[in-house]
Formats: sequence, C-alpha cells, structure tokens
Amino acid sequence: MGKERAADASGRYNGNFLWGNNYWLGSAVHCKNVEPEPPFKLGFYVFRARIYLSGTMAAAKANRTAAQGILVGVCLPISCSNEEAQEILNFSINSAGLDTYRTVELSPVKNPNSVYELTSDPVFWTLFSFTLIILVLALIGTGFELYEDYKIEKRKISKYVYDNYTYEIAKSPEIPSPVNELKIPAGANNNDNSEGESSERNSVNSEEVVGKFTRIWKEVLISFSLKRNFSTICERSVGEDTIPTIHGLRSISMAWVILGHTCIIAFKYADNPAYRLIVEKELIFQTINKGAYSVDTFFFISGLLVSYLYFRTTSKHDITKYTKTTGFTSGLLEFISLIGYRFARLTAPYFFVLGCVQVSMKWFYHNSVFEPPTLDHVNCPQYWWRNLLYINTLFPVQEMCMLWSWYLADDTQFYVLGVILLILAVKYFKAAAALMAFFLVSSWFTTGFIAYSNNHIPNEDDPLALFDKIYDKPWTRLGPYIVGMSVGWLLFKTNCKIKMNKATVITGWTLTLSLLLYLVYGLFGTKLHPITAATFSSLSHTAWALGLSWIVIACSTGYGGYISDILSSSLLYPFSRVTYCAYLVHPVVIRTVTMRLDAPLHLSPEMVVSRMFFYPT
Repeated sequence: MGKERAADASGRYNGNFLWGNNYWLGSAVHCKNVEPEPPFKLGFYVFRARIYLSGTMAAAKANRTAAQGILVGVCLPISCSNEEAQEILNFSINSAGLDTYRTVELSPVKNPNSVYELTSDPVFWTLFSFTLIILVLALIGTGFELYEDYKIEKRKISKYVYDNYTYEIAKSPEIPSPVNELKIPAGANNNDNSEGESSERNSVNSEEVVGKFTRIWKEVLISFSLKRNFSTICERSVGEDTIPTIHGLRSISMAWVILGHTCIIAFKYADNPAYRLIVEKELIFQTINKGAYSVDTFFFISGLLVSYLYFRTTSKHDITKYTKTTGFTSGLLEFISLIGYRFARLTAPYFFVLGCVQVSMKWFYHNSVFEPPTLDHVNCPQYWWRNLLYINTLFPVQEMCMLWSWYLADDTQFYVLGVILLILAVKYFKAAAALMAFFLVSSWFTTGFIAYSNNHIPNEDDPLALFDKIYDKPWTRLGPYIVGMSVGWLLFKTNCKIKMNKATVITGWTLTLSLLLYLVYGLFGTKLHPITAATFSSLSHTAWALGLSWIVIACSTGYGGYISDILSSSLLYPFSRVTYCAYLVHPVVIRTVTMRLDAPLHLSPEMVVSRMFFYPT
C-alpha cells in the first residue's frame, strides 16, 4: 500500500498542458506522510523536463522555442540517485497519454539529500542576534517609558495635594538659598575666592554635562519603546512642514505596488498562466499593467519633499553657522551630512531585510517544490556590496540581489544629484535650474532612443520586458523626480498660497484627470508606430508626474475639494508612515506564502485580490 501511495504522491499529466501548465508536481506533503510507512525512507525529487513536438524535435534542440519546460515531482526512496529517478520520470511522462509529445531532456532541480540548515548559516545567526538585541531594547525601552509616565503621574498627584505648602516653603525669606550658605574661609584672599568660584563653576558644568548625557541616553532608550513608536505611527496630526496630500498619494501608491507584485508572483506560480492572455484583453487589467506609474509617484514625492524641506530649512537657518565654514567647503560638509543622514536612516532596515531575503531564498531553494523567482540565494552573498552602495541598478539584472531594491538605488542616486543641485541653487539658482532642464531633456532622449532601438511597444509588450534597459535604469526614470523638485520649490516660493479663478481650477482638474486616465487606460486596444511608441515611453513618466503636480498644488493651496479631503485624511497617516518598511517587506511575505504551497495557484480575479489584501499585510 505504501508503494501505491508513493506513486500517487508523484506528479503526472493533469491537464492544461497546452494552456501553460508547467507544474506536474504531485504532493511533497503526501510523499513525506505516506502511511503505512514503507520499509525505506521516501524523498520528494523535482526535475525539470523539456517537452518537444515529436515532429520538430531536431529543430527544437537547435532552437528551444518549440520546447515547453515543466517541473515534475517524483516520490521515491531517498536512496535513489538522480539517474535512477530520471528513468522513473521518463516512464511517468511517457505514460501521460500525449502521443504527439515526448521528453528529450531532464535535469534535477530538487534532491531531498541536498539539505540547507539554517543553524549552519552565519547570516542567520547575525540576523537572529540583531533581532534579539532589538527585542530586548524594545522591552527595556517600553518598560522605562511606562516607569517615566508613572513618575510623572505621581508627581502631578503630589503637586496637587501639597501645592500650597510647596509654594509657601519656596517663597519663605527665612530659608537661605544654597548660594547664601557658601562661606569664604577666614583669611582667604581674592585669589582663593577666585579658585572657589572656579571650582563651583566646574562642579556646575560637570553636573550639566552628566545631566545632558543622561537625558540623551534616556531618549535613545525610549526611542525603542513600542508605546512611543506605535503612538508616533498612529498620530493623527502632521507637522507644519508637511504637505498632507503626500500621505494619501503615498498610501494609494503603496497599495498599487503590492497589487502589482502580487500579480507577478501569481502569474509565475500558476497552473493556468495563459489565463493572463484573457484578462489582458479587459480594460480593467490596465490598472495592473501600468503599475510602473506607482513607482513614479514615489519618485515625484521624494523630489518634492527634498526640495521643499531644503528650501524651508535654508530660509530659516544659516547653514554656515553649523558648518563653521563658507564657500565650497561649507557646501561639501553640507552635502556629506545630508548623504550621511540618509544613508544611516535607510540602510539599517534595508540590510536587515536583505539578510532575510538571502536566508529565506536559500531555504526555499532547497525545500520548496518551486524554484525561487530570482537568484537571490546566489546573488546576495556575492553582490550585497552593490546594494550597500545603492548602485545595483548599474549592473545586469541577472546579478541583482533583492530585485525590488532597484527603486532604492535609483531614488538614492536621484537624491545625490538633487542635493548637489539644491546646494548650488542657493547661490546660483539659474545655473541649477539650467542643469535640471538639461538632465530632464537628456533623460527623455535617452529613453526614447533605447525604446526605439529595441522596438519597445508599451501597450503590447510586457511592462518588465526591457527591465534591464529601461525599467530600472536611473537615466530613464529621472523625469518624475525633477518635476517633484520643481513643485517643491514652487510651493516654498509661494508659501502654498496661489490665487486661481474658478475657470482655471476647473480646467486644471479636467486636464489632470484626463491625462492620468489616458496614461493608464488610453492605449488599450490601439496600435502604435515605433516612433510614437518611443515618444510615449520617453514622456509618459514625466507626464504622470505633471498630473500629480496639479493635484499637490491645487490641494495645498485650497482648490482640492473632496479630493484634498480624501488624500489628506488622517486615517491614511499611519499607512503613509510605514510605506518604506512595507515596500521592503511585502515581497518577502508574498514569496514566503506562495513558495510554502504544495501545489501551484489557479488564477482568478478573486484569488489575486484576496492575496493582495490578506497575505502581504
């Protein structure tokens, strides 16, 4: 009976082969739990097989376009070699009943004898130690903050009860102050008195230093408090230097990003991937297909905030007072401090997640019935330093670790360029503006040239078809960032006060909404000439940012109406504040949930929506 159950747990042809079903996996869980237990230990093997049309086999070997690759799972004794497993697998495929097909290539993918132990990986222990330290600090910080709150409440009660008594004691003239109690010894001269005063000052200075040092460490400790951090995230108000509309745009864009990444994984691990060809014929699918604009929103917001906050800061503070220098040296020190602050703020959570990606993808590579979506288990140990320097988009995508980190690399490179232009703009505004225009136009022509050279048709090709040439390269995605910087300067210059008549407002909103809807849905069902397609590819991302520009300007100056109320809703503030960590973590969650499955997904609109809302959150 155990032998029959082992055979039943193995994969076989189960339909939809001609509709893209590349998974003949069976069940690894069933294989590991066969009852009654056979006299030998079972293991689940996974092989990659290439299926060819029998009449075109020779041509298929030379040109693999006629082949369809599948993953086949086989439940066998764990002592089997790969060669023995291949013989059994050939029998399984040839008995599928597909007389016009046959397999000619087999290669092992998963061998149960190849095991990855988490406890033998130093990266795992580094992550474990770091997590443990953070948890301990969080517990200590939370307890310390609760204790401080208790002391404050107790002090308030004591002050309320003894307030009159305390006031009378403090005002009583009969009680000398501590200074009056200091007495100069008899026979002391002026020098002795000076030494006494100096000693007193040193004592006071020491106490101030110790007090300041204590306050700093208290703040550092409380910064780990779960209570304080949760309260900060859920705070329903924002500072005066914040543009409330940004929170709504950021929250909506993050949901859009999660939807897109959920669909990418679902399409990869589905037993009916050809279903995508059907849904692509529906207008609503353009919402997913044009998900790249969600990242342009983040680029636009980054440029806007960098510019707006920088000009607000320099208008209130003289930077040279902090750098203690002037001219080029002052600008250089300012540049280093801004870049250093950003690096320190972003890199710690970024690299923690990168370590989690490396360890989890290694584990799934050896234990999941599926292959990892990318080669993070290989690339991360070799090329992590590119991520550390935020230059990973300057190298081939095949070597990229943590694929979605391309956005962080581009955004950081844009930030470096933006800071240089902003520092230059303080004294040489026209030169900085000219450079911004030059970079913007150069980005347009570069993107158009690449799109035309590769015959890229944006409404027909997969959005990620030219990932390594257009999608992730900074010189093709710079437009929205520069537009955002320009809007930030405009809002600062006008102090968010721009007068517009009713006709201007109506025209602005009509054109903006029409533009944004056209960019997402306008190309549906159309055929573009290569030159028109290249032009659209080069200008569409900047056009998206221009549409967002009107939304931010109108909402910030009192002409947003209901749209402003929605985007500025305090309900969105908590979601906006966690978008950075959400962006880092959500692909890991999506991958983990999917790769722990025992069988492929079956695509349907309900499945994609449910996974978007329940799994990545």
